[in-house]
Amino acid sequence: MTAWVVACRTDDLGPERVVRFDEGERTFAIYCSPEGDYFATDGLCTHGKAHLADGLVIDGTVECPKHNGIFDYRTGEAMAPPVCIDLARYPIRVTGDMVEIEI
Repeated sequence: MTAWVVACRTDDLGPERVVRFDEGERTFAIYCSPEGDYFATDGLCTHGKAHLADGLVIDGTVECPKHNGIFDYRTGEAMAPPVCIDLARYPIRVTGDMVEIEI
């Protein structure tokens, strides 16, 4: 069963920013692209389990703060070693000034 859950406010994010969202025992990363689109992925690196919200976000990618692996946050694709497993992605919607994730 899936549900829409408020992850953050739109003003918590600006272009090329990421915020951490925890729900139960799961961690997610919520991103805003330069075009103002929102994306959500698993919040932990698939290689070192570091929080991606602590990483560098630039040009549609997020760099893991632990081992510098790079993911495309729009697709979840693992793009640069040492990461080799893609991130799971989650549907996002904006309702008023709230960013919601379907989990």
